[in-house]
Amino acid sequence: MSYPEPRYLGDTGEVSATYRALGHPPELVNPKGTKVHYLSTGASTNGEFGLYRWDFGPEVSGPDAHFHKTIAETFFILSGTVRLYDGEQWIDATSGDYLYVPQGGIHAFKNEPGEPASMLLLFTPGAPREEYFETLVEVAKGKVLSEEERAAFYLRHDNHWI
Repeated sequence: MSYPEPRYLGDTGEVSATYRALGHPPELVNPKGTKVHYLSTGASTNGEFGLYRWDFGPEVSGPDAHFHKTIAETFFILSGTVRLYDGEQWIDATSGDYLYVPQGGIHAFKNEPGEPASMLLLFTPGAPREEYFETLVEVAKGKVLSEEERAAFYLRHDNHWI
């Protein structure tokens, strides 16, 4: 494996870093209390990756088993316990535990204990996942999708349920 072709072609570097303080408010809060922080979106990284901090609320939450055809997903547990599904078994993951799921890999995550927990979610490449999560919050708040709309929504966002 080698380094990719350069994407920056200058000779002097540039001031282009992005800083985000810990106290920055979350971009998304769902009705179960989960807070999602868009640390880096695909748009802000020129499609390289998307990185979110996922702070679970006090209620059980998380998606059932699914896979993606276009993106890999990585989970890194910061605190608490998050149940991760690796396609074969559920694992009670705790602080420092890590799961990488390549494209096509069956996975899921749940906050089954219903206790506070926090994790980092990394998507590569940087797909526009924000609209996906924001729509799920709208649905949780009462927005109704027809079966056709729901199927098109999941297909548009590369979610394939098992």
